[in-house]
Amino acid sequence: MGAGKSTLSRKLAQEHQAVMLSEDDWLAAHYPGQIQTFDDYIEKSRLIKPFIKAHVQSLLRQGLNVVMDFPANTCRQRAWFVELSEAVRATHQLYYLDVSDEQCLSQLAKRRVEQPARAHFDNEVVFYQVSQYFEPPEESENLTLVQVTDVSGSGLQ
Repeated sequence: MGAGKSTLSRKLAQEHQAVMLSEDDWLAAHYPGQIQTFDDYIEKSRLIKPFIKAHVQSLLRQGLNVVMDFPANTCRQRAWFVELSEAVRATHQLYYLDVSDEQCLSQLAKRRVEQPARAHFDNEVVFYQVSQYFEPPEESENLTLVQVTDVSGSGLQ
């Protein structure tokens, strides 16, 4: 949360003329006002995954580039992305946003001001609840990894 996934996703979609899919957008469209807790998010995120997978695979089969603004905080989440792309013989890249908790919390504070409707979820308590599950990517995961330390800058570092 607050690492810069959406900012980077928009930038990558524009640079690569890609279709961008945002989990936040899909969840808001399909479950408006129904995600009040982290458990709500987990449940609803799980429910949309089969539809997202089929849609993305269809786009990839058409030869389109796809940028997915979705979390990949755990080995299991990342395996889903790898499986999704490998099933249609598409290449993939995982952008690992290697930023500090302080940077994320600062961004969340800014977001609460800019988007007050998200303040109930985008807060320090939920951030730490989500962060406790984070597992750094490992070589054994078969990832094409791009490490990013500065999302706000003009280039990837």
